Amino acid sequence: MTLRNVTGLVGLAMLLIACGAGTAATAPVVDRGSDQMTSLAQPSNALLSTEEARASSNDSALPVYGGNAIPNDEPYDSTFFDNYGVNPRIDTEDDALSTFAVDVDTGSYTIGRRFLEDGYLPDKDSVRVEEYVNYFDQGYASPDDAAFAIHIDGGPTPFSENDRYQTLRIGLQSFTPNDDTRPPANLTFVIDVSGSMAREDRLGLVKESLGLLVDSLNPDDQVSIVVYGSDADVILEPTAVEDQRAISRAIDRLEPSGSTNAAEGLELGYQMARRAYSPNAINRVILASDGVANVDVTSSDGILTLIGDEARKGVQLLTVGFGMGNYNDVLMEQLADDGDGFYAYVDTVREAERLFVHDLTGTLVTVAKDAKVQVEFNPETVERWRLVGFENRQVADEDFRNDDIDAGEIGAGHSVTALYEIKLADGAVRTADLATVFLRWEDPDTRVVEELSQEIVVDDLANSYEESSAHFQLATTVAAYAEVLRESYWADAVDLDRVAEEAGRLARALRSDERVVEFAELVDKAADLWR
Repeated sequence: MTLRNVTGLVGLAMLLIACGAGTAATAPVVDRGSDQMTSLAQPSNALLSTEEARASSNDSALPVYGGNAIPNDEPYDSTFFDNYGVNPRIDTEDDALSTFAVDVDTGSYTIGRRFLEDGYLPDKDSVRVEEYVNYFDQGYASPDDAAFAIHIDGGPTPFSENDRYQTLRIGLQSFTPNDDTRPPANLTFVIDVSGSMAREDRLGLVKESLGLLVDSLNPDDQVSIVVYGSDADVILEPTAVEDQRAISRAIDRLEPSGSTNAAEGLELGYQMARRAYSPNAINRVILASDGVANVDVTSSDGILTLIGDEARKGVQLLTVGFGMGNYNDVLMEQLADDGDGFYAYVDTVREAERLFVHDLTGTLVTVAKDAKVQVEFNPETVERWRLVGFENRQVADEDFRNDDIDAGEIGAGHSVTALYEIKLADGAVRTADLATVFLRWEDPDTRVVEELSQEIVVDDLANSYEESSAHFQLATTVAAYAEVLRESYWADAVDLDRVAEEAGRLARALRSDERVVEFAELVDKAADLWR
């Protein structure tokens, strides 16, 4: 079970009645002079709380953010995020292994975009660095005759503490099948039609998004629809997509009303998914909601158990968040994790088009289950390391080859990027091994567990930032931006104006990528709000 599972199970009953957010992880002691942990019994799983790290600093007042309270200067009411802390730097001689479950969620980035488009800095607890980085195309080549390829590069960045600190980029790229060969899909839409979905016409955006998805499906795919407000109801029995008029009519009839009985909605949704289940098809439940539930909270643990059981039987869950204010990010992420799926947040029709049209195969087709990564650093070349992000995805080192441990899922054509800040040892030999990356996953079709590894030597690192690839520069710039937004202790010296300058340069260098161009605009907005 990942750290996310633990925190979610402990607090989910409270979250279901929307009465508060999770708490930050307990912080280990940090020696500011040496940038090392002075007391670290379990270094790979310890987290540094930003709030505690800042408590002893002399920083001036920080910008005001949205959050759970609703004073006059807050942008949204009843919005729930969790603070998982910030990973510490680890001495390699104490622990040379870093292990985590992969994560292809992107909800954190689009939530941040929503805040900025509304004229506010993102809530710092909403920022998960890995989701910001993984929102972008990293330029990895797809494997020709294998399920995955591992790509590793690195080098110095303008955001590093000094010349001895460099950044390592580890990329996992899954193969991209031909869309024509995709198996038929049995999709069960579970749609929140409670009264809160009338806010900002968020149900209207749900209807547009699902319409785009249905238009992109194949004639032999099948759709059923469950709705829930105060109660759950089936409004469309399993229907072939070739009868698109019947599906469209059902979606068009959706109207918001009542309370929010998410538990009953998901239970009924999984019942429908079981009825439509085919072992030769993609079987998926798609939850569209603002994540807030206020009815039938006593069944919360049972719902988590149900979702996990159904995922093991081949029915996976995709959670798609809508709206801001009366929004529960924590629950949406937890449900996707337990359901062996992923979590996305749709703030615009264009984002829905990206998720349900352009990335449809990756959204529906899973090529790896329980995927885990383990990085083994060479103590002779790496003095210290820090995993940037993935705080709620950590796995015990000894559980890397324990295939009963729940980890992450990867879709077809999806990539996963992890960044490590590393401090090279004095006199590190350029030809010496730097690290070995191991990837372990289960093939969802054959149930065979596979493992892949890739090494990198010191000489593979770029000599300068300018010599590194544009996509490496993009990943490190996005990470620096996210670190500043979440007020990471390790980003204290990073200037957001400098990040904006670099983002603007990358937007010109990668101008064919609309996401990068938009990113530069968002960083400019954040820098203006930060001042």
